[in-house]
Amino acid sequence: MDFAKTFGLFFATALAEILGCYLPYLWLRQGKSAWLLVPALSSLALFAWLLTLHPQAAGRVYAAYGGVYIGVALLWLWVVDAIKPTVTDWVGVGFCFLGMCIIMFGPRRI
Repeated sequence: MDFAKTFGLFFATALAEILGCYLPYLWLRQGKSAWLLVPALSSLALFAWLLTLHPQAAGRVYAAYGGVYIGVALLWLWVVDAIKPTVTDWVGVGFCFLGMCIIMFGPRRI
Protein backbone atom coordinates (compact mmCIF):
# COMPACT_ATOMS: atom_id res chain seq x y z
CA MET A 1 0.00 0.00 0.00
CA ASP A 2 1.48 3.39 -0.98
CA PHE A 3 1.97 6.39 1.31
CA ALA A 4 -1.04 8.43 0.14
CA LYS A 5 -3.43 5.50 0.48
CA THR A 6 -2.06 4.50 3.90
CA PHE A 7 -2.09 8.06 5.24
CA GLY A 8 -5.58 8.74 3.83
CA LEU A 9 -6.94 5.58 5.40
CA PHE A 10 -5.33 6.44 8.75
CA PHE A 11 -6.74 9.99 8.49
CA ALA A 12 -10.28 8.68 7.89
CA THR A 13 -9.82 6.18 10.71
CA ALA A 14 -8.76 8.92 13.11
CA LEU A 15 -11.74 11.09 12.20
CA ALA A 16 -14.09 8.18 12.82
CA GLU A 17 -12.50 7.46 16.21
CA ILE A 18 -12.43 11.08 17.34
CA LEU A 19 -16.04 11.65 16.29
CA GLY A 20 -17.08 8.41 18.01
CA CYS A 21 -15.53 9.70 21.24
CA TYR A 22 -16.52 13.35 20.86
CA LEU A 23 -20.26 12.71 20.55
CA PRO A 24 -20.53 10.96 23.95
CA TYR A 25 -18.43 13.81 25.37
CA LEU A 26 -21.07 16.26 24.14
CA TRP A 27 -23.78 14.18 25.81
CA LEU A 28 -21.94 13.64 29.10
CA ARG A 29 -20.22 17.01 29.55
CA GLN A 30 -22.36 19.47 27.65
CA GLY A 31 -25.84 18.10 28.24
CA LYS A 32 -26.58 17.30 24.59
CA SER A 33 -29.04 14.58 23.57
CA ALA A 34 -28.32 10.95 24.40
CA TRP A 35 -29.29 10.24 20.79
CA LEU A 36 -25.74 11.29 19.92
CA LEU A 37 -24.73 7.83 21.11
CA VAL A 38 -26.26 6.28 17.98
CA PRO A 39 -23.94 8.00 15.48
CA ALA A 40 -21.11 7.64 18.00
CA LEU A 41 -21.48 3.85 17.96
CA SER A 42 -21.65 3.85 14.17
CA SER A 43 -18.54 5.98 13.99
CA LEU A 44 -16.62 3.68 16.34
CA ALA A 45 -17.71 0.64 14.32
CA LEU A 46 -16.43 2.40 11.19
CA PHE A 47 -13.17 3.14 13.00
CA ALA A 48 -12.66 -0.55 13.82
CA TRP A 49 -13.52 -1.65 10.28
CA LEU A 50 -11.15 0.89 8.69
CA LEU A 51 -8.24 -0.49 10.71
CA THR A 52 -8.83 -3.91 9.13
CA LEU A 53 -8.26 -2.57 5.60
CA HIS A 54 -4.46 -2.44 5.97
CA PRO A 55 -2.54 -5.48 4.71
CA GLN A 56 0.07 -5.33 7.51
CA ALA A 57 -0.15 -7.14 10.84
CA ALA A 58 -2.66 -5.65 13.27
CA GLY A 59 -0.09 -4.65 15.90
CA ARG A 60 1.97 -2.75 13.33
CA VAL A 61 -1.13 -0.99 12.03
CA TYR A 62 -2.22 0.02 15.55
CA ALA A 63 1.24 1.34 16.40
CA ALA A 64 1.58 3.37 13.21
CA TYR A 65 -2.00 4.63 13.34
CA GLY A 66 -1.29 6.30 16.67
CA GLY A 67 1.07 8.74 14.97
CA VAL A 68 -1.55 9.91 12.51
CA TYR A 69 -4.21 10.01 15.24
CA ILE A 70 -2.12 12.55 17.15
CA GLY A 71 -1.95 14.83 14.12
CA VAL A 72 -5.66 14.58 13.40
CA ALA A 73 -6.45 15.22 17.08
CA LEU A 74 -4.47 18.47 16.90
CA LEU A 75 -6.37 19.46 13.76
CA TRP A 76 -9.59 18.72 15.68
CA LEU A 77 -8.33 20.92 18.52
CA TRP A 78 -7.82 23.74 16.03
CA VAL A 79 -10.95 23.35 13.88
CA VAL A 80 -13.56 22.14 16.38
CA ASP A 81 -12.31 23.46 19.71
CA ALA A 82 -10.93 26.69 18.15
CA ILE A 83 -7.59 26.35 19.98
CA LYS A 84 -4.56 26.93 17.80
CA PRO A 85 -1.83 24.30 18.29
CA THR A 86 1.62 25.57 19.23
CA VAL A 87 4.83 25.21 17.27
CA THR A 88 5.92 22.47 19.63
CA ASP A 89 2.62 20.66 19.00
CA TRP A 90 3.39 20.63 15.26
CA VAL A 91 7.00 19.55 15.82
CA GLY A 92 5.71 16.65 17.92
CA VAL A 93 3.26 15.71 15.16
CA GLY A 94 6.14 15.73 12.68
CA PHE A 95 7.99 13.19 14.82
CA CYS A 96 4.83 11.10 15.09
CA PHE A 97 4.35 11.11 11.30
CA LEU A 98 7.99 10.14 10.85
CA GLY A 99 7.45 7.25 13.27
CA MET A 100 4.36 6.16 11.33
CA CYS A 101 6.37 6.11 8.10
CA ILE A 102 9.20 4.13 9.65
CA ILE A 103 6.80 1.57 11.09
CA MET A 104 4.63 1.18 7.99
CA PHE A 105 7.24 1.46 5.23
CA GLY A 106 10.48 0.29 6.81
CA PRO A 107 12.20 -2.77 5.36
CA ARG A 108 10.89 -6.16 6.48
CA ARG A 109 12.64 -9.49 6.76
CA ILE A 110 10.76 -12.15 4.87
